[in-house]
Amino acid sequence: MKHISGAVRAAIDKYNGTELIIRIIVGLIAGTVLALIMPHMAWIGEFGTLFVSALKAIAPILVFVLVASALAQGASRLDRRFGTVIFLYLFTTFLSAVIAVLTSRVFPQTLSLGKAAKADVVPQGLSEVVQTLLTNIVSNPIQAMIDGNYICILMWACLFGLTMKAVATESSKAFMANVADGVSQVIRWVINLAPFGIMGLVFTNVADNGLAAFTKYGSLLLLLVGTMLLMVLVFGPLVIFLYIRRNPYPLVYRCFKESGVTAFFTRSSAANIPVNMQLCEKLGLDKDMYSVSIPLGATINMNGAAVTITVMAMAAANTLGIQISLPAAILLSVVSALGACGASGVAGGSLLLIPMACSLFGINNDIAMQVVGVGFIIGIIQDSVETCLNSASDVEFAATAEYHSWLRQGRRLPAFMYSKKERLQLGIEA
Repeated sequence: MKHISGAVRAAIDKYNGTELIIRIIVGLIAGTVLALIMPHMAWIGEFGTLFVSALKAIAPILVFVLVASALAQGASRLDRRFGTVIFLYLFTTFLSAVIAVLTSRVFPQTLSLGKAAKADVVPQGLSEVVQTLLTNIVSNPIQAMIDGNYICILMWACLFGLTMKAVATESSKAFMANVADGVSQVIRWVINLAPFGIMGLVFTNVADNGLAAFTKYGSLLLLLVGTMLLMVLVFGPLVIFLYIRRNPYPLVYRCFKESGVTAFFTRSSAANIPVNMQLCEKLGLDKDMYSVSIPLGATINMNGAAVTITVMAMAAANTLGIQISLPAAILLSVVSALGACGASGVAGGSLLLIPMACSLFGINNDIAMQVVGVGFIIGIIQDSVETCLNSASDVEFAATAEYHSWLRQGRRLPAFMYSKKERLQLGIEA
């Protein structure tokens, strides 16, 4: 018995010691192969059902405690630069969602969902969407947890967090942070079993639809990554340029080289905070400022998450034949941006907020969680690119706010922000 117990423990340690992305790839391949050679073994698909059910159970609690804790812990004594940082974080997160709406309308996507996704959905116009939003906001918060009403959960989490910020003692705030950490750990345990869940999800999709299912996944992934690259290479730099009136790409390049690359592989904005703090020091930023703005950015600067939430919700609506007007889509952008602010600290956290966005258009939670399952299948690449964008832009916008303040004071920017000709004219050493 001891020998068997030792072998089991060794196997578990080996499993946990292997990178999650590698395990997910193995699960994806295993699900595909099993579906092709043994499509009659439907019980394999139950792994996917159990995985999605576990996520559906914990996700509402996760959203509430993460958002409430983040707001309760927020700093209140910081200067104008901090206000600029907050604006940049929130504005670019919203801008990312808007860009995702536009790209989703230009390149509409559909998904391979189960039979349950073919019924019980009524197309909604803007007035119906607004009515649904207002009705859901004031629902009973306990019932909202049970039903997965993320709009209501988000609203009550914001109110509770802001109230606790004003009245709670430091020990109470620490308790809230501990609860948030505890729930995050539970979700990490669930996601640690993602390879088995993905194996089941892929098995079901391939058994039902054949290898053609991957064609849609590939197209969806291209749209997600392409939209994120638009933010990285075009719209993010444009925002930076409007603030510092200089070529933004030296700053963008440096942030993605020293922060984005590590974030791509760690797939965690929180884990990348030390890297970002070190980079801020190299960029000459004020430590009193970046020691607050960088951890906060890991919470609310969710450009990539906003893209993921919006694109996946739009794809779900397209699959169900729901016609979404442009104003309704912009409302989706606002909700996606707000929801993305609670997606930090958890691998794949943005995927867990897709049901919140879907609920705007009357898409029920069961269907929305199928969309989440699709997200985990493509998450091998999507989550890495998303985290890369999120983490690198934390430093980008912290530096933008700082450099904007320097220019107002008549101070020079760091040497790397000037061209070779400008450095010679100003007598600046590279």
